[in-house]
Amino acid sequence: MTQIEKYKAFILSLPPGRLSREQLFVHELLLYEQQDMSIYYVPYEYVNTQAKVMIIGITPGFTQMELAIRGAREDLLSGVPADQIDQRAKKLASFAGSMRKNLIEMLDQIGLPAVLGIKGSRLLFEERRELLHTTSAVRYPVFQHGKNYTGHSPPILKSPVLSGYAERILLPELLAVKDALIIPLGKAVSEVVQAFAEKGWISKERCLFDMPHPSGANGHRKK
Repeated sequence: MTQIEKYKAFILSLPPGRLSREQLFVHELLLYEQQDMSIYYVPYEYVNTQAKVMIIGITPGFTQMELAIRGAREDLLSGVPADQIDQRAKKLASFAGSMRKNLIEMLDQIGLPAVLGIKGSRLLFEERRELLHTTSAVRYPVFQHGKNYTGHSPPILKSPVLSGYAERILLPELLAVKDALIIPLGKAVSEVVQAFAEKGWISKERCLFDMPHPSGANGHRKK
């Protein structure tokens, strides 16, 4: 499933090169807005149902949003089929930046490559991408006062809007990627997945709880 056709005209109207908040925090991409919270579209609707590992972040940040929209623009101009754009955007932008480097180191440290029969976790984001499905508790970028939402204020489960996104979008993904080890990153995401497991919607046996979030801002990550 993809909504790229709905946003195609606007994305193609964006200028080449890196995009700013002013260019992306616009009505054309806005999905929800109330008080200090806003949620925007990003082409992240691809689900890899054959994955063996499912890594769940909080929500795409601005870095990921910008990369994904920019990548989608280039793909549209190049004539990439619509049904491939979300997959390519997710491959390009998921956990992009220093967060991906930290995450790869963490996955190596817990011994994931040996279980999967690969030489290193880096391959999950490159040649062995077919083994990986990346997603978020809230699929679309969430911002508070224009800054990346951190998952805590409010907690996802305490927000009807955010918990609604998790139940309507994340839960079906968890069920669709049925053979994957589920790795929620950080306390905020673990709480959501734990709640689903406690309701009997998914099996706890599939879940690696208590994995720290790979953000550089998480000072306790390495410990």
